[in-house]
Amino acid sequence: MGIKKYKPKTAGMRFKTGLTFEELTARGGEKSLLKGLHGKAGRDSAGRISVRRRGGGHKRRYRIIDFKRNKLNIPGRVATIEYDPNRSAFIALINYVDGEKCYIIAPSGIKPGATIVSGPEAPLEVGNALPLEKIPLGMTIHNIEMQLGKGGQLVRAAGTGATLMAKEGDYVTVKLPSGEVRLIFKKCYATLGELGNQDHMNVSLGKAGRSRWLGRRPKVRGVAMNPVDHPHGGGEGKSSGGRHPVSPWGVPTKGYKTGKKKKQSNKFIVKRRK
Repeated sequence: MGIKKYKPKTAGMRFKTGLTFEELTARGGEKSLLKGLHGKAGRDSAGRISVRRRGGGHKRRYRIIDFKRNKLNIPGRVATIEYDPNRSAFIALINYVDGEKCYIIAPSGIKPGATIVSGPEAPLEVGNALPLEKIPLGMTIHNIEMQLGKGGQLVRAAGTGATLMAKEGDYVTVKLPSGEVRLIFKKCYATLGELGNQDHMNVSLGKAGRSRWLGRRPKVRGVAMNPVDHPHGGGEGKSSGGRHPVSPWGVPTKGYKTGKKKKQSNKFIVKRRK
């Protein structure tokens, strides 16, 4: 997958880059695996903004992705590699021999015509899903379950991959892309290989409007606001806020950990992310 640049015919195209999409083999999506997606615009069930700077953006349809990979020992053939507007990774349409179709997130290097399978006895090939206890040490994996049968929750973004480091007792040690080292139950499933579309992170949007197409609204600096709107606001002329950086609600924004200290799953973290 490459990055293409554009001739600066307009100001917005001067710094714009995009993906070449040479890996993709189809567009439009499998109709039986599409469903409508209602835009929330960052609002919660009470109608209040719970996530700032969301709204607008192009209309999307959701692709139903199989994160569980629970069709054990049933081979499937990769029919197409497609774009998914709801995630950074590409997706692959799988046609199983029993007639069922599903989407999976597409690992790097997988091509139409390839065969994938899930199960404890599946061969060690890219795209196959196995229990962590059956995967050799040092292999790159993605779409990792945290609870048996719940489906993959970890390592699902474009270009990411985790490394299986050790096995001891009922748990295996996995190093995640963030640098965190975590214990995961050995019966949980993971998929072999790293995810494709590695150049996703290198794309330059080029203009503010392209950000709006993605549903991202503008971010206004606190020092540009009035005191009623933000703790950094006000002051004669341009000021730096006059205090350590905080959110609009006064919570420190640099170096202040906001995670739950007594989170139940913290006991499985061997080493914190960097």
